Amino acid sequence: MTRQVASRQTPRNGRGGRSASGPAQQDGAPAEAPPEVAGLGARAAAQRAVAELIGQNRALALEDALAQAARGLEPAEAALARAIATATFRRFGLIREALRGRLDQGLPEDQPLLLALLATGAAQILDLAVPDHAAVDLAVRLAKADRRTQHLGGLVNAVLRRVARERDAILAGGDPLGDGAPDWLAARWRAAYGPDRAEAIGRAHLAGATVDITVKADPEGWAGRLGAVSLPTGSLRLAAGSGPIGALDGFEAGAWWVQDAAAALPAKLLGARAGERIADLCAAPGGKTAQLAAAGAAVSAIDRSAPRLERLRRNLERLGLAAEVVVGDALALDRPGSFDAVLLDAPCSATGTIRRHPDVAWTKRPDDIARLAGLQARLLDHAATLLRPGGRLVYCTCSLEPEEGEAQIAAFLDRNADFARVPVGPDEVGGLAEIIDPNGDLRTLPCHLGGGTDARGGLDGFFVSRLTRRT
Repeated sequence: MTRQVASRQTPRNGRGGRSASGPAQQDGAPAEAPPEVAGLGARAAAQRAVAELIGQNRALALEDALAQAARGLEPAEAALARAIATATFRRFGLIREALRGRLDQGLPEDQPLLLALLATGAAQILDLAVPDHAAVDLAVRLAKADRRTQHLGGLVNAVLRRVARERDAILAGGDPLGDGAPDWLAARWRAAYGPDRAEAIGRAHLAGATVDITVKADPEGWAGRLGAVSLPTGSLRLAAGSGPIGALDGFEAGAWWVQDAAAALPAKLLGARAGERIADLCAAPGGKTAQLAAAGAAVSAIDRSAPRLERLRRNLERLGLAAEVVVGDALALDRPGSFDAVLLDAPCSATGTIRRHPDVAWTKRPDDIARLAGLQARLLDHAATLLRPGGRLVYCTCSLEPEEGEAQIAAFLDRNADFARVPVGPDEVGGLAEIIDPNGDLRTLPCHLGGGTDARGGLDGFFVSRLTRRT
């Protein structure tokens, strides 16, 4: 069954925009782009990746879909494909409404290939520095190059030209929250954070994410060498346009690694000490493992994904750090009372990462949050058994959803009387008191640290709670 995209809105007349004949097939790619047509390969890759996510494969991450769709492209073309696909999801709410109002039969929900072609074309017109004529012409070429859409070139041309003519009105009618999130998710954030804060979160999502790094030593020195900004929390923020990460000073030498400033806080708050035995559960891709190992701890990094752990191994090798790497389910780790500390970065909805992964907003469903909350509770209870008396447990998720954060810890403490919260102090997070909630837990939001309003660039949305086992 072909699923609909997140808002589940029914097209007018219920016919799913059937100006195309029959549903799109997901197992075929658009025809090969003629090499003499510059930029067509990038558009084809973006279209295919977007179609994959809004079609049947909502469990797929955009970066994985792009890796497949852009295979064989030159780096510049692959980068353009990524920019187009990312822009499409960043304003997918706005784009959907713009297209819906300009299609006589509503959105072609049951034809992901056509919807993706129109959406990626509109994204170039509304959000990227692409000449309108290029966005329209190449979209029409793509339509005509595929047997499933070759009779729709005129429709694609007419719709996208109208989007270009009416761009100012479309953008003026946008909503900071609804442009980048489906109705159900926007409603959750309004309920959790209030309408003003929810709108600020939406603005931060639309602004996108910066690149932050964690250094092993001498952060001020590296800030000077890289032209980076030192953040209050201890991370460095690279300037826009710094260039390819792998080409920057210190990368190959293993002096630092990429890690959002909020993502660096859980391991920092764990307070790892040399010689301590620490379990890093659900560890991949390994930024937190690197922090713990750099502090001199004996780290056991556990994750179910062998490919992601291979990436962790490569990162540790580049950084000159060591850890025990275990492929397996954290729930099956049978080492009761063996660790001085446990860091649990639990699987979650990842709604806190939407400013850098905008596809997350459109590939998640409400039942995902309930399902993941159940898994998080089981992982927390098991993590508790791994600690020695007096040991420390840090729980975190990159989610904005209270069920995966505040409510999760409240329920855990109700079930486990031998655990107590260790509140976080402002001095531990660079004086950013606004990211500490009344219970002493951390709740970072994308709009913190100037996200969406100034050049400081915000933070990923994280929840972090620090606990101790009393007996």
